[in-house]
This record gives sequence, C-alpha cells and structure tokens, in this order.
Amino acid sequence: MKKIIILIAIVALFVQGKAQEQWSLQKCIDYALENNIAIKQSQLDTEYQQNERNQAKFNKLPSVNASVSQNINFGRNEMLDGTYDNFNTSNTNASLGANVLIWKGGVLNKTIKQSEYSLKSSLENLQKAKDNVTLNIASDYLDILFALELVKVSEKQVEQTKKQIERAKQLVEAGKIAEGALLEIQAQLAREELDLVNRKNSLQIAYLNLAQLLELNDYSNFEIETPSIPELKAQASLVASNSVYQKAVEVRPEIKSAEYDLKNAEVQLELAKSGKMPTLSASAGISDNYSAFTNSPTLNDQITGNIGEYIGLNLSIPVFSKFQNRTNVENSKILIMSNELNLESAKKTLRKQIEQVYTNAVASMESYNANRIAVKSMEESFRYIEEKYNVGRVNSVEYNDAKTNLAISQSNLIQAKYEFIFRSKILDFYNGIPIEL
Repeated sequence: MKKIIILIAIVALFVQGKAQEQWSLQKCIDYALENNIAIKQSQLDTEYQQNERNQAKFNKLPSVNASVSQNINFGRNEMLDGTYDNFNTSNTNASLGANVLIWKGGVLNKTIKQSEYSLKSSLENLQKAKDNVTLNIASDYLDILFALELVKVSEKQVEQTKKQIERAKQLVEAGKIAEGALLEIQAQLAREELDLVNRKNSLQIAYLNLAQLLELNDYSNFEIETPSIPELKAQASLVASNSVYQKAVEVRPEIKSAEYDLKNAEVQLELAKSGKMPTLSASAGISDNYSAFTNSPTLNDQITGNIGEYIGLNLSIPVFSKFQNRTNVENSKILIMSNELNLESAKKTLRKQIEQVYTNAVASMESYNANRIAVKSMEESFRYIEEKYNVGRVNSVEYNDAKTNLAISQSNLIQAKYEFIFRSKILDFYNGIPIEL
C-alpha cells in the first residue's frame, strides 16, 4: 500500500511538472527578451555606449601623472666643485604633475553631447531588437495555435470516417450496400489519417520553430497554453494606416534611432570645426631628487633643498594641418546628408510596412468573413448530403466529397482567422498597443 501511495505521488508530481511546462504568449516573450542572443548583443552595445558617455564626462577632469626614476652612473662623474673624478653615483627623481584643458572650442561639452546621442541611438536599437523578437514570437505562437486547430479538424474527420466504416460494415453484412462502397470509405480513412499525420508533423515543426527562437536547451516537454480567443467580429474595426503611421513615426525606435544618428552627425560637424580653434591648457607640478655619491649632502638636506614646483599655461594655435581640418568639416557635412537620407528612408520604410500590414489585415478580414459564410454553407450542404447518404440516396463517393469540401472550408477559415489575428496585432503593435492574446 505504501508503495502504491509513493507511486501515485510521483505520478502526480510528474503531471504537475508537465502542466507547469505550458507557456503563455507573454511568458514566451519575456523569456526571449531575457535570453535572446541578438538582444544580448544589443545590450552589450548599449553598455559600451554608456561607458563612452561616462568617459566623455570624465575627460573634463584634469589628468594627473606621477613618476619615479632611479639611475646609477659608473666612471667619471662631476664633483660638487665642478671637477670630475672616477666614482659611482645614484640618482633618484620623483615628480607629480597635472594638466587640464581649459578651452578648445567647447570640444569637451560637444563630445559629451555626441556620446549622449550615441547612447540614445543604441537604446532605440535595443528596443527595435526587442520588438523584432516579440513579433517573431507572436508569429510562431500563432502558427502553433493554427496547427493545433488543423489537427483537431483532421482528428474529427478521422473519427467521423471510422464511425462511417462501422456503419458501412453493418450495411454490407445486411446486403444493403456493395463491399466496394466499404472499400472506398476505408481508402478515404487512409487518406485522412495520412493528412492527420502530416498536420501533426507540421505542429511539431511549429513547436520546434518557437523553441529554437526561444533558444531552449531542452524542449522535450515544451507546450504552449491555448488561450480562449473570442469569436472575431464580421466587421472588425481596423485603424486606418495613415493614423497608425502618424503615431508610429513619433514613437517607433527605428525612427528615433535615425533621428539620434542625425543629431550625432550634426555635433560631429561642430567638433570638426573645433579643430580650427586654439587650445588653451594649464599645467602644474612638483618634483624632487636625491643623489648619492662620495661626500654627497645628506638625504634630508637634498629632499628639502631640491624641491621644484611649476605652474604654467599653454596656448596652441593651429596654423596649417595639411588641410585635415577642412577635410574633417567636409566629411562631417557629407555624414549629415547621409543620415538625413537614412532618416527619410526609415520613415518611408515604416510607412510602406504599415500600409502593407493594413492592406493584409483588411484582406484577411474579408477572407475570414467570406470563409465563415462558406463554412456555414458547406455545413448545411454536408448535413443534407449526410441525411441522403443515411437513407441510401447518395453513394459514399458523393458523401466523402462533401465531407472533404467541408474540411477544406474549415481549414481555410482557420487559416484566415489566424492571418487576420496576426495582421491586426501587428497593426496594433505599430500603434503602440502591446501584443496580447
């Protein structure tokens, strides 16, 4: 009895663990955003740009350097009285100096501004990478739901055909139909079972695609939740593409990134012009030294007597740089024009994508409505054929044709349904609405 209880507990834990493997769409998205390699690479680039921004700010601080040197001389060396003699000397020198840039055409502040734009552009690229992953996850997730419904349609079709075979066997035994009719139905079952196998394989491939996109190491028990999707309205409300574009152009990361790149290039032009400006810097320092030789002063006397201090200003005026400054300015202007074109191209690409998504969403909605009507018509037609078949007024070929046509219509309706869901979700996504099921 104790062993049975333990076994039941183990099975219960297994079933519970398996149930916990079900992933919602949001869980898939959250996991991908945390583990996707492309996103991690974008995050590293953002961290790099953050370091560059911080360093640009640190560059306003003075630079401080310390040095210590030790030299030993052998042979003839100068004495304190100016004469030379053969003896060994040991010299120790120490210094501490600082240097700070006072002015160079505002280059430090401009560099900080440029690094800020680079960081903001990197952050927008990171968001763009996250958006791409989110859309791909949603697409693969809906592919699984689509494949699941097709499998259900095939399973129902196989179940109906098996019942039809059992009934046909009884009719053959009773001599009411020929054995050929039974063989025809059995052949139909074989075709439907093959179709079911193919659809199950498609389901496994859809699962594999999503698992690989999530970069799961082990997806043997990977299973998604099947959300309750409400019946789609015959006349769904779709936001016009122009309205979506007007909002998307203000918030989409690819547009913001291009705008920051343009501002970065404009600051680069200001930096290039700064190359023509004079540079004013200040420096200060302190040094000391000690020499050890025959009859040399004591260490204390030398340390206190050899201290040297300095402070100074340095003005550097560029006179001729082999036209390097002029080249930098011209190249910066070219870079601005290139980034202006990139921004314009990004906006046109966004408009094109939104218009295509909107057109596809409208087409899929119309397709869904048409297929919904077609399925109702096919269901009525099949019901009529089935009633005639049950009383022997229709042969098995006509019956199977009607059932196949109904299954095709149902599959087309399912496909149109999920196409419309996905297209409308993308349109909402461009409109700033998160993807949810």
